[in-house]
Amino acid sequence: MKQFLSFVKKEFHHILRDKRTMFILLGMPVAQIIIFGFALTNEVKNSKIAVLDYSHDVATTAITQQINASKYFEIKKNIINYKNIEAAFKTGNIKMVVVFPENFYEDLQHFNKAQIQLIADASDPNVANTLTNYATAIIMDYQNRITDERKLPYSIHTEVRMLYNPQLKGAYSFVPGVMAMVLMLVCAMMTALTIVREKETGTMEVLLVSPAQPLKIVVAKAVPYLLLSMINIISILLLSVFVLGVPINGSLLLLLAVSFLFTLTSLALGLLISSATNSQQTAIFIALVGLFLPTVMLSGFMFPIENMPLPLRIISNIVPAKWFYTIVKSVMIKGTGILLIWKEVLVLTGMMLFFLALSIKTFKIRLA
Repeated sequence: MKQFLSFVKKEFHHILRDKRTMFILLGMPVAQIIIFGFALTNEVKNSKIAVLDYSHDVATTAITQQINASKYFEIKKNIINYKNIEAAFKTGNIKMVVVFPENFYEDLQHFNKAQIQLIADASDPNVANTLTNYATAIIMDYQNRITDERKLPYSIHTEVRMLYNPQLKGAYSFVPGVMAMVLMLVCAMMTALTIVREKETGTMEVLLVSPAQPLKIVVAKAVPYLLLSMINIISILLLSVFVLGVPINGSLLLLLAVSFLFTLTSLALGLLISSATNSQQTAIFIALVGLFLPTVMLSGFMFPIENMPLPLRIISNIVPAKWFYTIVKSVMIKGTGILLIWKEVLVLTGMMLFFLALSIKTFKIRLA
């Protein structure tokens, strides 16, 4: 046991004296959670729009003010002619134009209906669709206020509720994904690099001729990254709650336990990569292509898996980050318990045991 702890202590000394490694291990999670939480968001805010108002009455003024008061829009200019709309879009600054026809308020009072035209820049279709939905919701809110208690014939009122994320914050989706990405990078990549570095410098053979068993040496080199990963998990959760405002609705103990399980899975993958490579460049390439890219592309974190072709949906099932992302989102955002996520936990446990057994077997063959 003393030999094992001495190897763990040695690896901690190696990590702590390398400031660049410490910056990557502890600084990267903080940077990523801030970038993904604030900069990379699927929300649309402060979009610059223009208004073409042919009526200039109390109704169009009220709607314009209500649109401008929302956090989604910023009225950049007022257009005086329909022909100037395309020129405004070509500048690249205007994302949408709201067009009020003549006699808008009179039509609303006498005929109980009036038209508003929303013209959006659909060069980015997702943004255009989101902006028109936002504007439509604001206009419908104004209509409901002026209608008061009057019921129009055959009117249909639709009530929309957004569960778990009423404000549609992008951070609710990005935080579980960042956790998966950080743990995969820190555990798998750094574990693979630290062992391959020993191979390149020739010190691994020196370690293996020591009285300690080869497996204990390898595990001892992985323990510091396990502890650092738990520190990263705690820092991500603290930033999520107190900076990004993402709540932990489920059991914190269950969330930490699942994160620990995924950390072990990532460490096993790192050991497996280290056994298959003899250079740091090769290990980095395999970790980036084989682990990082699938974590980003096939976990459901950046792109919905349901929208992917069938072959990619099948391949996504062998990506550990997919199951971890589903579990974290269910526990953290939806507040579910183990009874609703036991299948995902069982799959992740099976992956961890498989990768760990395979890495141990490979290490015995190559290093013992």
